[in-house]
Amino acid sequence: MRRKIPSSSALQAFEAAARHGSFARAAEELARTEGAVSRQIARLEAFLGAVLFERVGNRVRLAPNGARYAAQVRETLERLERDSLYLMGQPSEGASIEIAAIPTFATRWLIPRLKRFLNKHPNITVHIAERMEPFLLAGSGFDAAIHFEHPAWAGMHLHPLLEEVLVPVCSPQLLEDAGAHAPLDALPRLHRRQNPHAWQIYAQETGVTLTNSAIGARYDLHSMLIEAALAGLGVALVPRLYVAAELEQGRLVTPWPEGKTIAKNFCLVLPERIELSEGPVRAFATWILDEARGATTG
Repeated sequence: MRRKIPSSSALQAFEAAARHGSFARAAEELARTEGAVSRQIARLEAFLGAVLFERVGNRVRLAPNGARYAAQVRETLERLERDSLYLMGQPSEGASIEIAAIPTFATRWLIPRLKRFLNKHPNITVHIAERMEPFLLAGSGFDAAIHFEHPAWAGMHLHPLLEEVLVPVCSPQLLEDAGAHAPLDALPRLHRRQNPHAWQIYAQETGVTLTNSAIGARYDLHSMLIEAALAGLGVALVPRLYVAAELEQGRLVTPWPEGKTIAKNFCLVLPERIELSEGPVRAFATWILDEARGATTG
């Protein structure tokens, strides 16, 4: 059966006219005459059997049905444009993979290492998108996800990568200003909003005295906490794997013990076993598992 879909020209004319509230401005944007735009919209209304614009003298305004349809058409055209540009940007020879990742993991651990993957596989383009929460991988458009272990991944194939162990870090200047022997309890502490009890748990595990573990500024992301610590705003409790470079460079210091509890486990999530995955996905999966093993043993 033939699909009942209006012409793309009519939809573009309608979307532009709805956005501008003017046939003339829509015509200018689309490099058409105002009459051509008007005729396209009239044909669209006839096709749909619905009035999209109310004509008041020489002026037009969206009818209620038109306003709803305009929002839907705009979303559809934008998605179609994104998908088209994506395909246009693919290399003529080679392949690409779509990876969903926790944003801080992507920026602090994955991306700094990605050049090593590209050196081995120059014909594979890696696209990375952020996903803070677990999601249904099947049908999502993603080939794999890098996330925490979670029951929501039931039915997927999970491969352990790294353990999240929290360590308190701060800038050396903060310690210098406070005095070399200043206790942690005397320093401003920074919190991740989604983990408000982290400092309390840390104090219980390590025996470090904290008079009021809840005091301090709160941030949404670990990446924000790290930047705040680098800026000298306080002591941040963050995963060691995110700050390995700053600790090695001396930009951050950690004169206190690290936490004893593994906060979370990072894993690679695949819709099927690595052996059954397509070439680019298998290549990426093999590489990141090797990278994680190297980071653990190194």
